[in-house]
Amino acid sequence: MGVPHISNRSGRERERWSRRGVLAALGAVPAAAVLTGCGGSADASDASESSATPSARAAAKKAAIAVTPADGTSKADFASPVQVTVTDGTLASVKVTGNDGSTLAGTLNEARTRWTSTRNPYSGTKYTVTATAAGGTARTTTFTTKSPGETFVGYFTPEANSTSGVGMPVSIDFTHAVSDRAAVQKAITVTAEPAVEIVGHWFSDTRLDFRPETYWAPGTKITLSLRLKDVQGADGVYGVQSKDVTFHVGREQISTVDLATKEMTVRRDGSTVATYPVSGGDSDHTTWSGIMVISERFKQTRMESSTVGLGDEYDISDVPHAQRLTTSGTFVHGNYWAAGSVFGHRNTSHGCVGLHDAKGANDTSVDGYKFYESSMLGDVVIVKNSGERTVEPSNGLNGWNLSWADWKAGSAV
Repeated sequence: MGVPHISNRSGRERERWSRRGVLAALGAVPAAAVLTGCGGSADASDASESSATPSARAAAKKAAIAVTPADGTSKADFASPVQVTVTDGTLASVKVTGNDGSTLAGTLNEARTRWTSTRNPYSGTKYTVTATAAGGTARTTTFTTKSPGETFVGYFTPEANSTSGVGMPVSIDFTHAVSDRAAVQKAITVTAEPAVEIVGHWFSDTRLDFRPETYWAPGTKITLSLRLKDVQGADGVYGVQSKDVTFHVGREQISTVDLATKEMTVRRDGSTVATYPVSGGDSDHTTWSGIMVISERFKQTRMESSTVGLGDEYDISDVPHAQRLTTSGTFVHGNYWAAGSVFGHRNTSHGCVGLHDAKGANDTSVDGYKFYESSMLGDVVIVKNSGERTVEPSNGLNGWNLSWADWKAGSAV
């Protein structure tokens, strides 16, 4: 952001006439006429000095410019604005430039004697201040701001320039617990084209998600603006990011898994494109119900029961076409180890949704392969009639299970 120069006020010099000057202009005027008045005689020299205004006397002095932080400061505070003041004059222009190429804009007070930057300087940056007063007096100073002692960053989902399904929220995980949630949230904006209201919701002191009231419209462009640099998220802990990233929303695909009928219906852009027989969690390991969003995808992955608190019940090194639905370990995935007759007839899994598949993940004729190929990150999978309660909104990217009112209640601004 540039800092415009402040134009000099030109052509406003005022001629100030003393009584002695008037006499000189009149020439030979009778002394009696000049000295008449209720006080009797007056001394012309005394009259000249007493009639000079304070502003005229100030104009005869040289303007003095002062800058805060002071010239040569090596560890200046970056949590306060830069200020330039002038005495015995007015400011004509002020320019503040950082060694990173940035500039600080500012505003003048009504008297044009004080300039204040509209934002604080960045940390760890050397600045040069050039200020000029009306009449030509100029001063150049430098200072360097100190670096923050401890910092934090926000890791965001989805990835920059990626394309996701209509259910993908913008999710930010911070590397340090945030105590001033309002300050941090105010430094982050999420906008969409076409425009829609987007609100942030804090799931914890390290996680902030953004979403609209309903799923994104297909084709939406989303922009995340992070202005966290030098924002104090906790006592003595400052952000370091200042960047913009964009994401895109692809087509709409919403799949509904009914574990009463043991069938998954896939709808794309409002039309049914496929139905698949499935197997869900058994009575001892029921599948979460509710709205879930695909957050990770693996052509093949290892699944080990000990990682989800189920001891040594299973360890499968090559589960095909696995797509994560919850942080706690729920996937929709291919299954080659169960008999084909299971799918569409019995719920036999440890909580995942399984489709018939083939070992090696290369058989294009099986349902697991087909569903995987038709899916993308951010697609919505809705599970119903599972016998289990609704998944926690924070368990994965599943904030859609909150009403709009409850979602907005989690905002800090």
